[in-house]
Amino acid sequence: MARQFDIPTFYKSSIISRVKKARQLMDSKKRDLQPAVLDFGPVRFFLARHLGFCFGVENAIEIAYRTLEECAGRRIFFLSEMIHNPNVNRDLQDRGVRFIFTPEGSQLVPWESLRSEDIVVVPAFGTTLEIQEELDGRGIDPYTYNTTCPFVEKVWKRSAELGGSDYTVVIHGKATHEETRATFSHSVRNANSVVILNLEEAKLLGDMIRGKLDRTAFFDVFGNTCSEGFDPDSHLKRIGVVNQTTMLASETREITQVLRKAFADRYGEDALEDHFADTSDTLCYATNENQNATYALIERGADLALVVGGYNSSNTSHIVELCQEAMPTYFVKNADEIVSPERIQHFDLETRREVVTEGWLPEQEPVNVALTCGASCPDAVVDAVLLRVLSFFEKTQEVEAVLTPYPLVQIEPV
Repeated sequence: MARQFDIPTFYKSSIISRVKKARQLMDSKKRDLQPAVLDFGPVRFFLARHLGFCFGVENAIEIAYRTLEECAGRRIFFLSEMIHNPNVNRDLQDRGVRFIFTPEGSQLVPWESLRSEDIVVVPAFGTTLEIQEELDGRGIDPYTYNTTCPFVEKVWKRSAELGGSDYTVVIHGKATHEETRATFSHSVRNANSVVILNLEEAKLLGDMIRGKLDRTAFFDVFGNTCSEGFDPDSHLKRIGVVNQTTMLASETREITQVLRKAFADRYGEDALEDHFADTSDTLCYATNENQNATYALIERGADLALVVGGYNSSNTSHIVELCQEAMPTYFVKNADEIVSPERIQHFDLETRREVVTEGWLPEQEPVNVALTCGASCPDAVVDAVLLRVLSFFEKTQEVEAVLTPYPLVQIEPV
C-alpha cells in the first residue's frame, strides 16, 4: 500500500480529492490515463488522471507542518520557498516562517542574524553543499527537518556514483533553478559536470563529442554552466545524463538518445558501455505520470485548457507548454485570476508576465474544459477554479450527481 501522508485538510477538496482517491482505488496499477469527465451539462470538465501533489511534495508538506507544531515558539526559517506554489508558501509565511533566499538565490535574511537555536529547513528542491556548510559553521543542522524530495536525492546519489566511476555528469535542467543549483553543487564534488538546457544544446554537445566542434565552441555555450577546470577534450569521453526532476521526461529521453548516438558515431556501438552510462532510473516517476496524463488529456480534446499552479513552477510550466500546442491554454495560480466569463488574468510563458485575455470562455454549450495542475498545487485550489468556472453557467447538474461515478471514500490519511 502506498504511503499516506498527513496533509492539512485545508489543502484537500470535496471534488478533486474525491475523484483522485476514487480513481486510485479503481485503478491501483495506474493503467488508465484517460481523464475523468465531470459533466455538469452546459460545461464539462476533463480532469487529468494524474495531477496535484506528488510524493515529494506531500512529504515536504507533512514535514513542514510537523516542524511548525514541534518547534512552536522558536524562529523557523526555510532556505527558500518550500515548493513553487504561492498558496502554500503564503500559508507558511502567515504562520511565521521566513525564507532566507528568493527562488532566484537573492539573500533575504543575512547569515549573521541567524542563531544556533533557530530552525532552518531545507526545501523540497534540496540545497547546495556550500549553504549546508555555512549553516553547519553557525551551529545549525538544516537536515533536522529536511523536506528534500527523495527523488532529487536519488539524482545526487547517482551523480556521485558516476563520478566515482570516472564519468562526467551531464545535468538536463535550468542552470538557475534551485534544484539544478543544488544538484550541480553535489555533483561537482565527485565529478566533472555540465548543465544543458534543452535538445538544441544537447545537439551541440553531441557535435563536440564527435569532434566536429572545438573547445572555443564549448565554452561559448557552456562556459557558465560547467564545473571549474572542465576540459571538453578529456571530460566528454565518458558521460552519464541526470536531470532536474521537474523537466519534461520526454525531453530528457530525447537528449539522452542524441548524446548516445554521438558516442556511437565516435566510438562505435560495441564500445558504448565504456562511454555512456545508463541513467534512466533517475527520471522522476511522478513528473512522468503527470506528463503522460497531460498527453492523454490533450488527446481527449477540449475547447480550452486551464492549468493551475505557481508561475515559477517548472513542472507546471511544462504542462502548459504541452497544452498550448493543442488548444487555447490559460495558466492561472488560483480562482481569483478568473475574473468573469469575459475576462481572465493568466501567465504568459513567452513574456514571463501576467496578461489579460478578453472573451476567453466560448459561448457555445457545452463548453469542454481540460483541467489540470502542477505537482505543487493543492487540490483545494483546483476545486476553487472549477467552481468559479461552474458559477458562470446556469441550470448545471448538482455536484453530488456529477460525482456519482466516483464513490465518496475516506480522503484523510489512514
